[in-house]
Amino acid sequence: MENMKVHCIGCGVVIQTDQPNELGYAPPSALNKEQIICQRCFRLKHYNEVQDVSLTDEDFLKILNQLGDVDGLIVKIVDIFDFNGSWLPGLQRFVGKNPILLIGNKEDLLPKAVKRKKMIQWMKQQAKELGLDPIDVLLVSAAKGHSVDEAMEAIEQYRNGRDVYVVGCTNVGKSTFINRVIKQATGEQELITTSHFPGTTLDMIEIPLDDGTALYDTPGIINHHQMAHFVGKKDLKVITPKKEIKPIIFQLNEEQTLFFGGLARLDYIKGGRRSFVCYLSNAMQIHRTKLENADALYERQLGDLLQPPGKDELEGFPELVRHEFSIKEGKTDIVFSGLGWVTVNEPGAIVAAYVPKGVHVMLRKSLI
Repeated sequence: MENMKVHCIGCGVVIQTDQPNELGYAPPSALNKEQIICQRCFRLKHYNEVQDVSLTDEDFLKILNQLGDVDGLIVKIVDIFDFNGSWLPGLQRFVGKNPILLIGNKEDLLPKAVKRKKMIQWMKQQAKELGLDPIDVLLVSAAKGHSVDEAMEAIEQYRNGRDVYVVGCTNVGKSTFINRVIKQATGEQELITTSHFPGTTLDMIEIPLDDGTALYDTPGIINHHQMAHFVGKKDLKVITPKKEIKPIIFQLNEEQTLFFGGLARLDYIKGGRRSFVCYLSNAMQIHRTKLENADALYERQLGDLLQPPGKDELEGFPELVRHEFSIKEGKTDIVFSGLGWVTVNEPGAIVAAYVPKGVHVMLRKSLI
């Protein structure tokens, strides 16, 4: 006889005991209990922590389609260190008439030289180019708590007494933001005291607000061109900045190459001697070599001198794809989605950027 499906009393998701990082996970020992609760609800209830889970594209589309049917404020969170990699394309199409508040998270990682006002201006312009017309644009650091009060006031103002739906990709700090909001709103750890958080088929988490409305946390959405998908957990720690980024300057001659671990590469082809300013996680190793030696070095040293990816991550690691750019304007950033960017101060350089197949690389007007 087929096993009866067991559902979590918290969110209604079907319980499984094999995959700790997937929806509905509970440790096998939990099955002996009278009331079975999934790990995500357990952590929410006892530690007031919202955990990220990953979704398939199909699940994601279901969530998006549902947002068009609700009447509420949509809060979209992006990682400003990986703005394009953490962007959810097409959100405007799905949300109907609901306003979208755009929040850039991780402002504590930006070098001090980046002016807040300029960054917000830049985000507004980027959003417009990407087809989103947000009601407002804010910058916060959920990890440090910077400007979270201001964000809460904006949410309060724009929601007009309606429900709030928080959306974002994996790794943008969405859960950290929600946890911070819960903590600051209640001033206590026990916001959700009932044993039953009504779940929906989407496994959104409903966090009740004082006036009878709710804040809904939607699961983190996977964006396939995020660099994070090509590295393991250990390497993710290396490429994800934890504190303010310290720029590193290289004076390069023509026909020199920089390797960013083994994840990306920049060839400086033509344009005389000039400086390249690298903005990457401080833990990232950068290696300089001659362009003529670069291919051989990569083949020989990938996983050793050039890591991440580490030796154990090499299986299935995609080949690097070459993108050539001619820099025509002054002060341009070459953006490696999910890794950081390299600033070239004067026009006239010809470069080639290499990233794993599927990851984005692009030019933008310099942020700094």
